[in-house]
Amino acid sequence: MKNIENLMKKATELKAEGLVEGQISEELNVSSETVTWLLTHAEKASTSPGPKDISVDWSMIGKSAFRLNHVSEALSDIIYETLDENDCGVDVVVGIALSGLPLASMVANSLSADLAVYTPSKQMLTKESGKARGNLSANFSDVEDKECIIIDDVITSGRTLEETVEYLDEHGAKINAIAVLIDKKGTDEIAGVPVVALLKVIRVN
Repeated sequence: MKNIENLMKKATELKAEGLVEGQISEELNVSSETVTWLLTHAEKASTSPGPKDISVDWSMIGKSAFRLNHVSEALSDIIYETLDENDCGVDVVVGIALSGLPLASMVANSLSADLAVYTPSKQMLTKESGKARGNLSANFSDVEDKECIIIDDVITSGRTLEETVEYLDEHGAKINAIAVLIDKKGTDEIAGVPVVALLKVIRVN
């Protein structure tokens, strides 16, 4: 219960700092539904059970460029293997803002590929703003007619990656793989694109 209380406290602090629920979800590596539950139950101090989710804290890797580099090399190795198996290549590595970017930049370097940055809609969506749409930053590579792979840190529901695949497809990219540190969904593909992960978390209850 102590860990849940810590998550509630952190979610409340992040909301007080002005982060929207999608950003809190990104920071805590939990689903948006879990963020909503954490915020509402923190106010009520309720002990009712929360959504089935797993919070992932990979800050011991994230705070060290040395560790990030080695993890990125391992991820790059898995990506090479997947691309070879499917007889395809990579021109552009697309990093998902925010937490996927450090990994994506290092993987792009390892694969001698360009770097693109996608900001998903959940980073901009608030109850007040209504519907938001993700976008590809103009400060990085474009993706039209390019072979791409997508890099993120954690798969929770898979919705962010589904959105990213749809956006890239609409903008003329060929998406050959999705690679993540941790897959909480335990899936082999998202929107028809193969998924590789350093770790797959599979709930058995």
